[in-house]
Amino acid sequence: MAVGAGRVYVERMTHAVPETWTLPWRGLGLSSNLSVADVPQPYRLLDESPGLFDYVEYSAPLSLEESKAHASLFPEMWRRRQDVPVLFHPVHLNLWGPALEPGQALLDLDAHARAVESPWVGNDVGWWHVDGQPFPGYLYFTPPFNEAGLEACVSHALHVQRHLSRPLALENPAVLARRGQWHVLDFMAKLHARTGAPLLLDLGHLLSHQLSAGLPLETGLDGFPLDQVIELHIAGGVVTHRGPRGFYVDDHTQPVREELFDLLASLIPRCPSLRAVTFEGDGHPPEVARRSLLRLRQWVPAGARPPLTWRVPPTVAAVPPLTEDSQPWALFDAGYAAAPAASVEDEAGTLADQDFRLAVVAEVLDREWPLTRLLLAGTREGLAAFTGSKEYRRLFDSVARTPGQSFASWAMRRLRESPDEGASAALALELLLPSLFTRRVPAPAPGQVGLMEDVRAGSLPVDLSELVHSARAVRRHLTARAWACGTLELSGLDSLNQVARRPGPGPWSFVARRRAGAPEVMSVPPALGKFLRMLAVRPMAEAEVTPGLLEEARGRGLIRRG
Repeated sequence: MAVGAGRVYVERMTHAVPETWTLPWRGLGLSSNLSVADVPQPYRLLDESPGLFDYVEYSAPLSLEESKAHASLFPEMWRRRQDVPVLFHPVHLNLWGPALEPGQALLDLDAHARAVESPWVGNDVGWWHVDGQPFPGYLYFTPPFNEAGLEACVSHALHVQRHLSRPLALENPAVLARRGQWHVLDFMAKLHARTGAPLLLDLGHLLSHQLSAGLPLETGLDGFPLDQVIELHIAGGVVTHRGPRGFYVDDHTQPVREELFDLLASLIPRCPSLRAVTFEGDGHPPEVARRSLLRLRQWVPAGARPPLTWRVPPTVAAVPPLTEDSQPWALFDAGYAAAPAASVEDEAGTLADQDFRLAVVAEVLDREWPLTRLLLAGTREGLAAFTGSKEYRRLFDSVARTPGQSFASWAMRRLRESPDEGASAALALELLLPSLFTRRVPAPAPGQVGLMEDVRAGSLPVDLSELVHSARAVRRHLTARAWACGTLELSGLDSLNQVARRPGPGPWSFVARRRAGAPEVMSVPPALGKFLRMLAVRPMAEAEVTPGLLEEARGRGLIRRG
């Protein structure tokens, strides 16, 4: 790869190009992240209901080895892939943005797809990551639907396809803010015409564009090249409003909207090249996913169909050079409130985009910093101060950093500039918690007691028991008020700030317990805290322990017998 005058040029084709691709019939599929922690688990669901669906479409990193290391269901997928074929839907694949994917990453992608026998790979046309650092919540940036956005996406798509031995299917992106003068379907049709790539039509993403633009759901489908669509996606989501504008939030854990079922039923007969219909049912309990799949089965009946021969598009002499004309970094700055929403096209849509990006950042931070986040970034303005900061921008300078680490750096700078004893104490507690879990607790032998594996004990020189309690109470209050008022009323944070300014004298004993991957803090009496800290070093014989302490620790589920 060579770089010059702000333009990026790519290497020549990396593999022999056939004249045609053979695309098998896949039928009805279920999406999965291949994690035992997620629902529904596709293989368990299929064992309970044979024939419920035909294939699994899984999301995973580009590298096969990285996927094997992180996807806990990968061994089962690998073992069963001849009976339950797969489609690979990669994550971290940029099809827009300021830089083209490294050639080695794309070679890894191709090797991955070939190994699992995925006949094509599909991905949303968007900017997903910066040098491997994904945007929180995988909230990618959608390109502007104009000439500059098209040129950039053409460069990305052709660059990716030149490294693949199978087709790249281009998926219409989700839309909140509308930028550019074209309809999303016109944009995708132009992108197909320039690249020859097959299309993946996501119905929820289409609804998101139509709502944002104030258009009927089927607008743009007449004249769209439905004969080039090889896959359809249907998933859950939420229709919401900001002022007079409607927006669709592509949240797969939510119910599938009725109008999307109706649209799917009408589109299937109009897509003669269709090879697959995927239900993206992430987060749906098995019994709920089963109902949706049974409904979809009526439109995608089980059974074999002949393969489709797809003509490989002519190879271009060179991938068009990538420029910054589509302004991805300007959309980044506006999306994360580092620049005013009015600095880019569609101010109202940009504010809606900010809403969801800030909500995802808050959710991510609350796993590690539930106290400090409420105290320093409990409001929209506070969150925007963080995401608009130099610390947040530096997150995308290194894949090794996490949003939590960037927040800690920002919080420490903020407290140096504006000292706050209570917030500093909360930050000290939340900085301490990860270190408590770095060492395993020793297991008790028969006749002994020891700490539960997910429990750690600690102490601080100031008493934060009231702050810990108040943070939980305020969260419950804010949620209840939001339900009652229809808006998030943040005045309850004032009482939390008062509590933070009056920490009690220490020492304070507490325990931390992992809940859903994050530590939950509870106050304990000093004697119990001392006992639990001793167990963190070595188990004790039951006979050594005061019966009252033993009973209380056991009642709280903090200790285990050998």
